[in-house]
Amino acid sequence: MWEQEILGIDFYHVLAWLFIYSVMGWIWESCYVSVKERKLVNRGFVTGPVCTIYGVGAVSVYLILRPLDGKILPLFFCGIALATTLEYLTAVVMEKLFHMSWWDYSSNRFNFQGRICLGSSIVWGFFTVIMFEILQPLVERITGLVDEASGRGVLGAAIVLYAVDFGFSMATAMQLGEKVAQMEQAMSEFSEHLQESRIFTSASELLELLDSYRRNRKYGNIRERLEKYQEMMADRIEKMGIQEQKEAAIEKLRVAVEKLSNLIVKGGWNSRRLIKAYPNLSKASKARERLMRLSRLERKENKEDVKK
Repeated sequence: MWEQEILGIDFYHVLAWLFIYSVMGWIWESCYVSVKERKLVNRGFVTGPVCTIYGVGAVSVYLILRPLDGKILPLFFCGIALATTLEYLTAVVMEKLFHMSWWDYSSNRFNFQGRICLGSSIVWGFFTVIMFEILQPLVERITGLVDEASGRGVLGAAIVLYAVDFGFSMATAMQLGEKVAQMEQAMSEFSEHLQESRIFTSASELLELLDSYRRNRKYGNIRERLEKYQEMMADRIEKMGIQEQKEAAIEKLRVAVEKLSNLIVKGGWNSRRLIKAYPNLSKASKARERLMRLSRLERKENKEDVKK
């Protein structure tokens, strides 16, 4: 098994490089997000100190683009194309598996479906060049510090530990997907109620407010944001709704907020870790799609009125 080759590199070295790059990716992601959030964050799908997407991505890019080694410009542009494709496919697969998205570039300029964006792609291009020129020689030296016989034992143990960790994290993510679905359903019911009660004067107005909320929502900081959001919505309901509508809308809001709080409070330790690591977990909302259709219809009607 260890001698089998993948694009000219034996399986032992491919696997060793994959784990090393996964650890490097975890260090980079955890440090970056921790500094950004101003608190320690274990940025990884599994509990252990690895970001497998970095390991798989780095090794795949290296194996495929090895013929371009030493050619900076082709490496840069091919790295952009290949890494961006891998990022997009990973996003699609994870959404299909867990029925929710794990990262969202919707607020970034020049994004596609919120899964990839130009800024991130350019970073992948630079990373590809850095990997070939600096990181890969370093990774090969690290691999060479251990003789292959001992290395196989280390890799075997690492595979077993990772498999257990991955299985545990997979089960947690599946449960988390169901909880996020329940929360999003509550928010959908709330938004539909507001639209039907005419507390908001148009679908586009409500859609804009809900989009603003979703863009700024961070499950990891949800306790700090719930009161502000609830106060904002209750104030709008107080100003625009009649008494019966206000009471019904406030009750819908209370249910939605309670479900969102339970997502955080009643989840297990690993659920809370995943929420903290991926604060933008989200699920497609049927209510949002409905509002988008209403908004488009309103804009079409407005244009027709202008023409008349």
